[in-house]
Amino acid sequence: MKLLKPLLILITIIAFNRSFAQDIVKADPITSPLHKANIGRIVFMKDTIPMANTTTADFLTAVTLTPDANLTMRAFLPNSLTNLQHKLAPQQTVEQLNQGNYQFTYYVDGKQLYQENLHKGAGYAYLKNSRTVLTIKLLSNLHEDMWSRHMFSRFMMQGGEDALTTGSHTLKIELRPYVVLPEVKVGDLIAQGEIKVVVPVIDVHDKAIQPIKPNSGWPVSAERYDRSLITELNGKILQNKFKNINGIVVVKSGKLLIEEYFNGEGRDTLHDPRSVGKTFASAVMGIAINAGYIKSENQMLKDFYDLKAYQNYSPQKDSVTLKSLLTMSSVFDANDNDDNSPGNENNMYPLDNWVKFALDLRADAAKKPYTQWNYFTAGAVVLGDVLNKNVPGGLDHYADEKLFKPLGIVNYKWQYTPQHVPSTAGGIRLRAIDFARFGQLYKNNGKWQGKQILPEAWVQKTLTRYMALPADMVGPGYYGYLFWNKTYEVNGKYYETWYCTGNGGNKIFVFKNLPLVVVITASAFNESYAHAQVDKMMQQYILPAVAQ
Repeated sequence: MKLLKPLLILITIIAFNRSFAQDIVKADPITSPLHKANIGRIVFMKDTIPMANTTTADFLTAVTLTPDANLTMRAFLPNSLTNLQHKLAPQQTVEQLNQGNYQFTYYVDGKQLYQENLHKGAGYAYLKNSRTVLTIKLLSNLHEDMWSRHMFSRFMMQGGEDALTTGSHTLKIELRPYVVLPEVKVGDLIAQGEIKVVVPVIDVHDKAIQPIKPNSGWPVSAERYDRSLITELNGKILQNKFKNINGIVVVKSGKLLIEEYFNGEGRDTLHDPRSVGKTFASAVMGIAINAGYIKSENQMLKDFYDLKAYQNYSPQKDSVTLKSLLTMSSVFDANDNDDNSPGNENNMYPLDNWVKFALDLRADAAKKPYTQWNYFTAGAVVLGDVLNKNVPGGLDHYADEKLFKPLGIVNYKWQYTPQHVPSTAGGIRLRAIDFARFGQLYKNNGKWQGKQILPEAWVQKTLTRYMALPADMVGPGYYGYLFWNKTYEVNGKYYETWYCTGNGGNKIFVFKNLPLVVVITASAFNESYAHAQVDKMMQQYILPAVAQ
């Protein structure tokens, strides 16, 4: 009897440990001969070919990086992610294990360049629990909104693009599981693979600086700049290192210095700049206030709307000013950067009345005006509606007569709300060199060719740091009247700029202490790299080339 009790304890411990070693969820069975032969391997393909139709002939040994390149990776795993995590943390439940994910590690030519513990929300929980084959797109000319493409873009932006110089390289990817204990614990290697990446040579004539053609409407600058940097930048755009860039226009001292176009666009292309168009509402508002059609930006929404006729009325909404909409600091329960926010712009677009959507929103009791910045596209729509109701002839006619014609802009195209009011949410299409006219107007303190189009006092108000941008924005910055503010550091020097910005990487930069306006048009819509790559272009190429 004395020996029996220790023996029972030993048997219990062994059984207990074995139970931890067993799978915690039922994974997809590994029955495919192709899977069995490649467990622990990552292979690359041109597309997401169904597993049942895949053969070794589909595996790529090399890929050429071009703007239309497609690249898919497939990892043949020994078990599902959740079961592999379970071996790391046998005490955790399935739900706790799902708080972890895969760790990706990227190497170029044997050097580790980037590592990412994939966010827990990437991939559905049921797939983490079941699948034993991970198939994801890394590059796609269809531009799908996929976590895998965004991750690959982060790798490229954080070292990949610089390492993948012209020529041939080896890209290697390693895959590991990780769990949160709450500290992060990373498991052993579960799959790896490599592929040759070829970065094509760009012909010297293709990347040469494009001559400025006549009839631009601008005097042409004879100032010197570092042409080798702009030539190098052109080459990287053509190599798809900087993706979906359509135009670069640089105006220095009021003269056209650089005018470059790519990816099928040219001088006469009307480009969609997305939210760059919001800033036109600020400009027209300043003109309308100066003319007396609107008393001031401190007027309240109750002066223009019967707010009690809309849903969720509260006295807090009565005090919402035009200024709070111009500075994105109103009390509306709205934040475009929060997918769960009631006022997110994506909730607005399917509706047939965007102004009603905005005014129906409740006021957030936790907010005070001018204290919290939240991006609020629907608020910019309300500004356009206020203008449309109060300027003679409506916003379309008034903007044409008081802003576009005085600037010499005759070729443009508004987008419209469902009520056929010009949409100040964004999207007004202009030529790149005409976006530069708009920027130069602010650089000139509201004057164009000697005529005061915008009141100088309005320009000064507009380019004032009213709101500090949230800490989770990319880098420190500030906000004015639908204008953004940041400072670039280049070779130890600081260059402050006010700028308009829109989805895809579209920018109009107006530099404070330089006689410089820079326009970048781009169509990297909804891509995680869109704005970061423009910052890189400015810091490494454009500013070093022209800020002399």
